[in-house]
Amino acid sequence: MTKEKNSKQKVSNKEESDEVAEVARAALDYHAKPIPGKIGTALIKPCETQEELSLAYTPGVAAPVRAIAADPMEAYTYTAKGNTVAVITDGTAVLGLGNVGALAGKPVMEGKGVLFKRFADIDVIDLEVTAESADAFVETVVNVASGFGGINLEDIASPHCFYIEKALKERLDIPVFHDDQHGTAIIISAALINALELQGKEITDARIVCLGAGAAAMASMKLLIKLGAQLENIRMVDRNGVIRDGRENLNEYKQAFAGKFSEETLEDAMKDADVLIGVSGPNLVSSQMVQSMAEKPIVFALSNPDPEITPDHAFALRDDLIMATGRSDFPNQVNNVLGFPFIFRGALDVRASAINTEMEIAAVNALARLAHAPVPQQVLSAYHKQQGTLYFGPEYIIPTPFDPRLKDYVATAVAKAAVDTGVARAPYPKHYPPIMSE
Repeated sequence: MTKEKNSKQKVSNKEESDEVAEVARAALDYHAKPIPGKIGTALIKPCETQEELSLAYTPGVAAPVRAIAADPMEAYTYTAKGNTVAVITDGTAVLGLGNVGALAGKPVMEGKGVLFKRFADIDVIDLEVTAESADAFVETVVNVASGFGGINLEDIASPHCFYIEKALKERLDIPVFHDDQHGTAIIISAALINALELQGKEITDARIVCLGAGAAAMASMKLLIKLGAQLENIRMVDRNGVIRDGRENLNEYKQAFAGKFSEETLEDAMKDADVLIGVSGPNLVSSQMVQSMAEKPIVFALSNPDPEITPDHAFALRDDLIMATGRSDFPNQVNNVLGFPFIFRGALDVRASAINTEMEIAAVNALARLAHAPVPQQVLSAYHKQQGTLYFGPEYIIPTPFDPRLKDYVATAVAKAAVDTGVARAPYPKHYPPIMSE
């Protein structure tokens, strides 16, 4: 019996290995053929005649050069600056692969460019920076930033990512946005607002466990606090247990979430918790931990591709929970593509000098509000759903990435917040819906 069992296991492992290899081959072919890479440049003005060539380059190009030299804001009028974002990494925290180096991070940066262009028609230049220190990275970005309308930082390890973003925000007059922090925080917050509503709970009272203490975790908890969550109700858990007073070697960022807590372990923290937000690693949460949570709990298991707990294990002992993951094959996918393309779209369209907290909260509220709206047929078709099967409820707390209304909801809300808070350097776009009074 044991031999038969071992034989079946070997067959199963081989099939799984073959499937992984096939997916890898398909991905490599996709990136290599027919032309290497995923993004390129395209001409947006004609250059077919001598006259057009003279306008595109010398002598005609001298006119916009002089205009920009006299007034740098004219770069938005005469160049692609206003629709171009630099996606920049040092390759120290690429996906779940760790510190693979700047060059190895290039496929991900190109992928980010695909998403910017596909969902918000924003052009991207990807920059992979090899720097010996955080300060060297900052100097490099500052020195090249003037040609871009915004900076999207990506896949930079903590705690350097916090320092880098802060330094760049202080020195640049264009939006600087670390998507691993704030993009994730915005989508989590929007989904959680709706999940709490469905469960009949208030964010001010919710006991929240955050499994993970990296960039996404820190930013998510900070944004939730700005939305009403209470610091004393939050337990942040890293690989050494609950972050609390008395623990040694806590950096300044973790120390901000420490308190006089009695809980020491994840298991302790999960008892009677209303919310679990997992931004850590696979299979760290047991069914028994979920069972120990309060009535009508909310579980966001966002580790990708393997969540902290799978839906089948989570629902095995609870039928009153709402669950989200980072995967597209389960309901309620928490996906950053719901946010960053449209946040930058709104910021670029008003020539914003920053993406501030008010703009982030505007994006949160827009996403949460959109999930309440009837789902259009285009979305149902994309997900092979029948009319009436996708609606606001436990299995639809956040819009889907292919919802064509995301730009209207999110970009307009962000642009309005930029205008309202004084960081916009251009008026609210005429092609946007009118700004509505609150």
